[in-house]
Amino acid sequence: MINSVAAASSTDDTRWLAVQGRDARADGRFVYAVTSTGIYCRPSCPSRRPRADRVAYFPTPDAAERAGFRACRRCDPKAGRSVPEQKVDRARVWIETHPDVRPSLARLARVAGVTPWHLQRTFKRLLGVTPAEYAQARRAARLKRELKRGPVTDAIYAAGFGSPSRVYEDATGVLGMTPRAYRSGGRGERIRFTTLTTRLGAMLVAATDRGLCRVSLGDDPALLEQRLRDEFPAAELRRDRASLVAATAALRAAAAGQPIHHSLALDVRATAFQRRVWRALQEIPGGQTRTYAEIARQIDSPRSARAVARACATNPVALAVPCHRVVPAAGGTGGYRWGSERKKKLLADEARNTGG
Repeated sequence: MINSVAAASSTDDTRWLAVQGRDARADGRFVYAVTSTGIYCRPSCPSRRPRADRVAYFPTPDAAERAGFRACRRCDPKAGRSVPEQKVDRARVWIETHPDVRPSLARLARVAGVTPWHLQRTFKRLLGVTPAEYAQARRAARLKRELKRGPVTDAIYAAGFGSPSRVYEDATGVLGMTPRAYRSGGRGERIRFTTLTTRLGAMLVAATDRGLCRVSLGDDPALLEQRLRDEFPAAELRRDRASLVAATAALRAAAAGQPIHHSLALDVRATAFQRRVWRALQEIPGGQTRTYAEIARQIDSPRSARAVARACATNPVALAVPCHRVVPAAGGTGGYRWGSERKKKLLADEARNTGG
């Protein structure tokens, strides 16, 4: 599911002040992305300021694009890019300006002025996904925007899908719910949830009929519930501990550092890059860790370590997707969306339970 950006550190507070003040002195130090529009900008961009909880920060334009965001046309945060970056950008812009076309790699290579092999390799190295995966992600993003503007069928064709059946066949992968449910802000979507106490504190577990859509950790169960309601204001939310008993038992055990034996189906929306990262995380055995760079190499995107870190930070299903098992190469446990102390405790428990 689409995630709100987690509360930031003092560094993020400083960045937010720069964004609010359109401080040109911060240009080049970072870019900010708006999760509701999919666009990233310079801090000095003249566009209307977003809400703070919809902002994500990235050190470079490349990092923002590897996470699935596209550049603002008003402030042009990509100015001064290298020749390979410019060529990849030609292909990327062509994809975005031809949403109704499913371009071949050969066609995009002609647009970029390179060979198909070179474009495929460089595109993936710089953006973290292939041209085909990028095109699919952009069609999905456009579909989400169009669904908010008009009828479902019109939105499907306007987004570049050849037929409604193509969207409905893969509705979970594209939207996480059917197009009609998404258009109404989750209206008609039934989400069951419960809260429980674990070794890591309060936990909220929420699921649709297709699988888990949210596993959150915190100190206050009431606050976790309110965040769920804020995220899905139009959905039918129902507290239902009984139907989630198997999932909660598995997750409670995982919170104590035990392996998850129960098969946990997931219902989460994600970019192509996020899906690749999250699948890699699920392959890390309990009691072991990987660095962000190791995950980047595992998914054949060796220069995407920062984007891997962002994918970990936006994981909406704690423990079910074990983002806590990814650590910095420099040492230590690093950050964690649900609190660094929880991450340390969890890793220590897993290592003890597996003899690591």
